[in-house]
Amino acid sequence: MKTIMKKIIVTGGCGYIGSHTAIELIENDFEVVIFDDLSNSSEKTLERIEKITGVRPIFEKIDLKDERATEFAFDRYKDAFAVIHFAALKAVGDSIEKPLEYYQNNLYSFLNTLMCQHKLGIHKFIFSSSATVYGNPDVLPITEENKTQRPFSPYGNTKKIAEEILDDFTKSNPNFAAISLRYFNPIGAHESGNIGELPNGTPNNLMPYITQTAAGVRKKLMVFGNDYPTKDGTPIRDYIHVVDLAKAHVKALERLLNQDQEQPLEIYNLGTGNGFSVLDVIQSFDRVSNTKLNYEITGRRDGDVPKLYAATNLALEKLGWKAEKGLDEMIDSSWRWEQKYRNNKNDI
Repeated sequence: MKTIMKKIIVTGGCGYIGSHTAIELIENDFEVVIFDDLSNSSEKTLERIEKITGVRPIFEKIDLKDERATEFAFDRYKDAFAVIHFAALKAVGDSIEKPLEYYQNNLYSFLNTLMCQHKLGIHKFIFSSSATVYGNPDVLPITEENKTQRPFSPYGNTKKIAEEILDDFTKSNPNFAAISLRYFNPIGAHESGNIGELPNGTPNNLMPYITQTAAGVRKKLMVFGNDYPTKDGTPIRDYIHVVDLAKAHVKALERLLNQDQEQPLEIYNLGTGNGFSVLDVIQSFDRVSNTKLNYEITGRRDGDVPKLYAATNLALEKLGWKAEKGLDEMIDSSWRWEQKYRNNKNDI
């Protein structure tokens, strides 16, 4: 007798974290439906997912800011069991320059998704949040008990506002269950080298900027600030392998589907618990790649805080999840993806 696969809608599923999560979902026997407007991703991602898993996800090109189009799309997949919501603009610096664009994009798409699934009785929701909701924390490592603060960027504030909306919504709808996953700093790529972070235009995240510089696409890496109160003056972050992060989404989904949650809205930090500075990452890259990265120290970037790293006990206790991969492994996979992509653009 054939097992009926549970259908999961993944918004922003052609993006970096969304695509790696789609792979983990497929490998755990879920049927994946991707909604994406391809504004910072490519339809070729579907081929890459298929190459790794043997399954091509169902795909709908859709702008989730468009309420009517979102309603039509959800109506076609009303038999879905849950939604994992990644779709959002995500660059801290860019959000400071274009705050209205970020508020419109991230909150309209979030609200339309939530309203449409609720209308159709899809009562399980996983939200892609961020450690930026903690602002500049007073206590490290950051636990889920840390108070959220006004983030330093509009991007971070869209995540904080969305979580507050989700809290209100789950309290008023006892049948609706949600988990918000607060990411620290995802880097790395799938071990196959067939999929990884591929931003359109100039990268906003550290790792693709490093690998593109080493590959000769960029002249040099700009390090924003060396006067922070850290061991070497550069910001410290908790870097987590994107595959570890993707696996956490599967664990969170299983918790919702098994109705194991203890609160209508549960929140979990996703990190390794270890903090590394920007210069630590550069030194690790030089070691792993056997190259010498060309970089320059420049002024601080608006929206950056000195130190962010997670306490991860709660995710281990409640989700049974723990990050497995170390910094060198994260960086090695990023570099292999970059090299493979540059050498075989048409094949992967």
